Amino acid sequence: MSYPKEIYLKAERILEKRRDNAVMEAQLRAEKIREDVPEIDKLQGELSGIGLEISRLFFYRENAPEKVEELRAKSKALTDKRAQLLVKNGYAENAMQPEYVCSVCEDRGFVSGRLCTCHRQLLKDIMRDEIKKVAPLDDCTFDNFDTEKYDTAPDENGIVPRQRAESILDAAHRYAQGFSQNSKNILFLGATGLGKTHLSLAIVNVVINRGFSVCYGTSQNICEDLQSEQFGRDSDIIYKKRRVLDCDLLVIDDLGTEIDNQYSIATLYNIINSRILAKKPTIISTNYEPTELYKKYDQRITSRITGEYMAMQFAGKDIRIS
Repeated sequence: MSYPKEIYLKAERILEKRRDNAVMEAQLRAEKIREDVPEIDKLQGELSGIGLEISRLFFYRENAPEKVEELRAKSKALTDKRAQLLVKNGYAENAMQPEYVCSVCEDRGFVSGRLCTCHRQLLKDIMRDEIKKVAPLDDCTFDNFDTEKYDTAPDENGIVPRQRAESILDAAHRYAQGFSQNSKNILFLGATGLGKTHLSLAIVNVVINRGFSVCYGTSQNICEDLQSEQFGRDSDIIYKKRRVLDCDLLVIDDLGTEIDNQYSIATLYNIINSRILAKKPTIISTNYEPTELYKKYDQRITSRITGEYMAMQFAGKDIRIS
């Protein structure tokens, strides 16, 4: 489970801002409290003096445990007195302390050298926000995938679209809940408007919540951005090579919409092959039928997709048309 460097950096900046804001607001409150309750100012001076004395004893390694305990006891008595004064004057007893978003790590993001729960959640939130820039992530969940919209009459191949959709929904749900770096690759096949993108994003929702990094994009956008990166035009692109290849789960939507040239073919082959070799799961969705894929792409790509991907074929007509 690893996130792109820029995700970690963004989280660090947010944590730093949270902590700075908490400290600054505490300083402003303390100034007002000192004006309202002059006795507090004297107590604060005494507490600061005790803190300096304890630090001096440790710095010079003076063996004076009894003196340290005496100073700590005095500090606690002054702190208790300060709390009483604050409450007496209508303030909370800890009003002079910073109010951190996370009281466990005090907005540092780490506890005993390990990521705090708040830091983990922040990484997930940033990852989610990144995908929401390019896809309706909040609108696509397993709960609102409505199989009632699919036909119950068998098609020309004897397949009942609703039964097929229910089967794929169940398989996708189990895949998401059990996702790991050893999960299989998935190929969603079927005509436009059958829910391929919806289920892809539903999987993404669960996988992100479980702490994995995800990269989602259309085949066209990914190929275009990687081409821009290769030629040094990478200032405003979303998809960079390392992010596409290294994420825990890659979702390529609308395979076949990319510009039909040798560069796109080579790019797709490199992505698919590299992730197979690295044993990193990928989900691909396409409106193309298998026979159409064989015609559009050379054997290097089709052989890897057919050999390494678990195909899920939707059936029926566009459910978005009432």
